[in-house]
Amino acid sequence: MRPGWTDAARRALLLAAVAACLGAAWWSGLGEWLSLARLKASQAQLVAWHEASPALSVGAYMAVYVASAALSLPWATALTLAGAAVFGFWTTLWATSLSSTVGATLAFLGARYVFRDAVRRRFGHRMVRLDEGLARDGAFYLFGLRLVPAFPFFLVNLLMGLTAMPVRTYFWVSLVGMLPGTTVYVNAGRELGAVATPGDVLSPGLLAAMTLLGVFPLVARKVLDRVRSRGAASGSGPVGEMRRNARKEDEHGPDPTA
Repeated sequence: MRPGWTDAARRALLLAAVAACLGAAWWSGLGEWLSLARLKASQAQLVAWHEASPALSVGAYMAVYVASAALSLPWATALTLAGAAVFGFWTTLWATSLSSTVGATLAFLGARYVFRDAVRRRFGHRMVRLDEGLARDGAFYLFGLRLVPAFPFFLVNLLMGLTAMPVRTYFWVSLVGMLPGTTVYVNAGRELGAVATPGDVLSPGLLAAMTLLGVFPLVARKVLDRVRSRGAASGSGPVGEMRRNARKEDEHGPDPTA
């Protein structure tokens, strides 16, 4: 069998598998079931299931989250808020952080090794801005995109797959960069889970969580700009460190499979 045909066959099979998963999700009404309203209505049953089978319930949550992140399905916010209402703050924080990063890395690997040509044809014009940012700030640019997204989540995953960034660097920078935002959403979900009556909507905890949800992007951008400007001026701090690491990778040759 010719190598070219083999690669084409693998891509076709993977596309068919993805299409089958999406079709099954649509046919089963999974998207409707994973809406925030439906999850909130099922909170009592989900809490009971978690208390009866904690490992299974968290494992199922993580599996759905990984799949939704890898396939760029619009369920992340509802899953995060509902997860916090069911599992509590700390369990949801680590489960969501790990799952979203694993899903993002799977999309990254898919763009690098399977859909590279298709992604370049569709989104190649976006690479100019991305390449400029990586050349300027190295891995810190990815950290900034995760902290204050300038590109949609799915697009960062795909476009980064076209770069030479090592997989392990992509994974840990994404994990750390998304953690503050995940923390804000998990906290909001925990407060939403405590709403039992209309009066609870005006509770100080929920109002504070919603306020934090709104101001976080503004505060994060201010902090990011200050860190970037100081690092660029002094060559120290996270920006300088990531730039030095990027130069070392250039000297020794980047290893996309690392």
